[in-house]
Amino acid sequence: MKTVVFVRHGKSSWSYNADDKDRPLKERGINDAHLVAQEFKKRDKKLDFIYSSHAIRALHTAVIFVRNLSVGFKKFAISDRLYDFSGESVLNFLKGLPEACDSVMVFGHNYAFTSLVNELGDTYIDNVPTSGLTEIQFDVNQWSELKNGTTIETIFPKNLR
Repeated sequence: MKTVVFVRHGKSSWSYNADDKDRPLKERGINDAHLVAQEFKKRDKKLDFIYSSHAIRALHTAVIFVRNLSVGFKKFAISDRLYDFSGESVLNFLKGLPEACDSVMVFGHNYAFTSLVNELGDTYIDNVPTSGLTEIQFDVNQWSELKNGTTIETIFPKNLR
């Protein structure tokens, strides 16, 4: 079994004259990321590794989760392949993960994440919101075989406020 926990970055700010990759989180994005991370921590699920897009808003969201989940930075990496809006690069990234990992959390962007959770999971989600989490489990032994899985859980900030 392989498991992917998709987390869309927190709400970002458009108030700064910054390149897309450099946009920071808004205060709401920070608060929502903490809420969802704390709720996920209650599930006491094992994660082998956490990966994040290199965009500041995704990276900051990931760091909030790493700290809340007490994962430690030895199990954390940044990949520019997760800075993807179509989903193709993210899917190829997942299919190339090390086989020693059975459960990973990835931080990235829409439209890619909404598209992928609908393509790979068995529950339709109209839109994965900012700081939204969707966990999908796959009945495969190798990442390269990733296809149709089961949507195990969603945690969205609006349901926690």
